[in-house]
Amino acid sequence: PLPEKDLFRQLLADPKEPRFQVSVLRADSDVHYSKVGAVGFGENFGIARWPGRDANEAWQLNLSAAVFAQFDLDAPSDELVNADYIVGFPVSYRNDRWSVRVRFYHQSSHLGDEYLLRLHPDRVNLSFESVETLVSYEWERWRVYGGGEYLVAREPKELDPGILHVGTEYRAGAPVLHIGTLGAAWPVGGLDVKSRKQHDWDAEWSLKLGVELRPQGEAGRSERYWNLLLELYEGPSPYGQFYTYEIRYWGLGLVLHL
Repeated sequence: PLPEKDLFRQLLADPKEPRFQVSVLRADSDVHYSKVGAVGFGENFGIARWPGRDANEAWQLNLSAAVFAQFDLDAPSDELVNADYIVGFPVSYRNDRWSVRVRFYHQSSHLGDEYLLRLHPDRVNLSFESVETLVSYEWERWRVYGGGEYLVAREPKELDPGILHVGTEYRAGAPVLHIGTLGAAWPVGGLDVKSRKQHDWDAEWSLKLGVELRPQGEAGRSERYWNLLLELYEGPSPYGQFYTYEIRYWGLGLVLHL
């Protein structure tokens, strides 16, 4: 019961992976051109793990939940623009280098009050349940993954249900920098690509490059660590209420892994 971490490692570059994060971004979109503060509060909590047929195999049931919110830092009061609420039940599986995550989750999206009062935008009642499946393979310092998801219930009804999802990640084998008692820094990078039927299969590109910093003690690397990442994104917006718009952004983000 209550395993400390998941069998399926978090996706580094997916903008909607549940975690604690904060980013400052310069965004260029059909909605506005501004400086955006993007935050995420979420975690994947292990409920129970079952061993498989050998030491390399296991299954795990999890509860994941997150809120992703964006603030317009160029507005008079740094107003909340959009918030996406996500809760799901992932089941993960690992056998040596292979891992799989099957997740049933719900998402609903809402506009901020000040943003609504100032600009009076056309609001969309975006809410859906989805089943996601991802398969991952790790080889030395590299990881590749792929799969997709299908929206089993959705509002508005015109929302197309199909999504394809692929990506790759790299983590260096040795640190490039030692920072005294703070630990050491390893280069990391990830490219995450989604393609939705809703947008005629146009790609959403999310690229994150930076370092992973871990404290080091007598027992070696800590399981708690943080990332400092350069973020680049182009494609249909990942922000729920604006899913019909194109967006391009770049900036710097900090991610905490608890």
